[in-house]
Amino acid sequence: MALKKTYSISELAQEFDVTTRSVRFYEDQGLLKPSRRGQTRIFSSKDRVRLKLILRGKRMGLSLAETKELFDLWDETTSGNEKQLLLMLQTITRRRQALAQQKEDIAIVEMEMENAEARCLEALSELQTRKQTATQL
Repeated sequence: MALKKTYSISELAQEFDVTTRSVRFYEDQGLLKPSRRGQTRIFSSKDRVRLKLILRGKRMGLSLAETKELFDLWDETTSGNEKQLLLMLQTITRRRQALAQQKEDIAIVEMEMENAEARCLEALSELQTRKQTATQL
């Protein structure tokens, strides 16, 4: 599929399976900068790529502020720069550390749930045994 030069808000929303409200929100946050024809927003190929990057960043756990900071650094030059790449690497490192902590926390919760489940099953078994013994008397 050949890339178009411009896109409507509904075309972008449909392509990326987001609401038009989300696209407008990203515009309000300064992440997208469509031109206008009257009240109609005209999104460029650059806006399309940015929307794709915003959504990718969200999947990676980046905040919109972090994404905006990366975009701002990119906008300082025509092809990005070392500062942007270093910031992206720091952001990835922080996100990996947060994910590692979440994985550890999940493992602890799973262990606590297993212990609680085992105690509940044991207590239930004891209650059923007592109940059965009482009925036999």
